[in-house]
Amino acid sequence: MIRINLLPHREEARKARREQFYVLAGLISILGLVVIFAVFTLIEAQVEAQGRKNDFLKQEIALLDKQLDQIKRLREQTQALLARKQVIENLQRDRGETVHLLSELVRQVPEGVYLKSLRQDGLNVNISGYAQSNARVSALMRNIDGSSWMENPRLIETKAVVLGGRRVNEFGMDFTLSRVAVEEAAK
Repeated sequence: MIRINLLPHREEARKARREQFYVLAGLISILGLVVIFAVFTLIEAQVEAQGRKNDFLKQEIALLDKQLDQIKRLREQTQALLARKQVIENLQRDRGETVHLLSELVRQVPEGVYLKSLRQDGLNVNISGYAQSNARVSALMRNIDGSSWMENPRLIETKAVVLGGRRVNEFGMDFTLSRVAVEEAAK
């Protein structure tokens, strides 16, 4: 019988498999590191790209905020100009109103009634004066109520006073101007 020693052959095969295992383990480790590096680099590139996009969006938002501020200021200026225009239109509309009021008062004040003050606040007018009798004050109220320019006369007070040695009635009265008549006269 021939005796062949197979131990060195088995030992060499084990050694070859061990070396092959270490080489494969090393290659797999290197491949794993390459994959991890590639994934890390890819993620880092995406984070940087998103950071650039965020910076761009922040710049655009800042520009839009500036534009919104400008729009807001323009709207405020527009509102201020419209308010001024409305005031001017109101003054334009009401400029002849005082003349018509005085002209109408001259026609409506009966004889024996003397006005000492006239105050206008918008469409509301307050007058005070002296009358020879209460009947004359009543006549003034009827005349104002019948006028197309004036309406809603309201007697505030009337009292007897002595003026220049004569007994007269002092009165205070409110009435309103008719806007329809004022607008028709302006046309």
